[in-house]
Amino acid sequence: MRSEAMQSDAVKGSPAAAAAASAEYRAWAAARRRERIAVLGWRVLLVVAVLALWEAAPRLGLVNPMLTSHPSAVWQGFLVLIEEGDLGLHVGVTVIETIAAFALSMIIGTAAALALWSWPMVQKVLDPFLVVANALPKIALVPIFYIWLGPTQSIYAVAVAVAVFITILMMYTGFVQTDPNKIKLVRTLGASRSQILRKVVLPANLATFIATLKANAGLALVGVIVGEFQSANAGLGYLIVYGSQIFRMDMVMAAIVILAVLSLLIYLAIQLAEARLMRGGAGH
Repeated sequence: MRSEAMQSDAVKGSPAAAAAASAEYRAWAAARRRERIAVLGWRVLLVVAVLALWEAAPRLGLVNPMLTSHPSAVWQGFLVLIEEGDLGLHVGVTVIETIAAFALSMIIGTAAALALWSWPMVQKVLDPFLVVANALPKIALVPIFYIWLGPTQSIYAVAVAVAVFITILMMYTGFVQTDPNKIKLVRTLGASRSQILRKVVLPANLATFIATLKANAGLALVGVIVGEFQSANAGLGYLIVYGSQIFRMDMVMAAIVILAVLSLLIYLAIQLAEARLMRGGAGH
């Protein structure tokens, strides 16, 4: 906004004012670049410092390497998993389960939020139950889902249970907080409730939808890992449990690092989708 104001003032003013505004804009842009570089540098330094401390502490006898492992051992464990040919299988299983749970949670949650918005009486009846269901520790449901659905389907059920209720609450909150003046305006023009939804409510909640995607993606991954802890024979959650059972902390830490990378990739993918959606919304 500041840069746009500078450029607008430069167009309206004299050549001298334009030159001054241009110089100020260049100084502002240079300061922004320096800030971004500094932030990136500090992030890299923090990661390097943590890795160095993690590597040094077991080697100096400050902590038991059987309990914490260290980066070089984690790297070797990662290479062993690649050589054994199992890593791709475990990563693929977790990724597929996460994508499926994420999609199901968004579809079910958004549809439920739309239903609650469309029928206010239903929302009033179900509101306390939704709050309780969202607050309930989902790990308590793992044994129940395992008995009901078996070892494979229970993973999806746990992941959806973890993510779907926050989706419902976030999307519904966005729907009911849509600008009432806009709704009144289109209603006075004779718009039906479905037209209000399509023309006003949904477009106004694009940012809410993106925020829900970000929250839901992480929760779906958490739910998948929790489900894999209980019943899986493949996946990164299985690797973590198996590694801890045989005291292979290098395997456990390698799986956790891979999970961190997956989380970062999911975040970047949603950021890319957000940029495209926002550009599309701005174009309209």
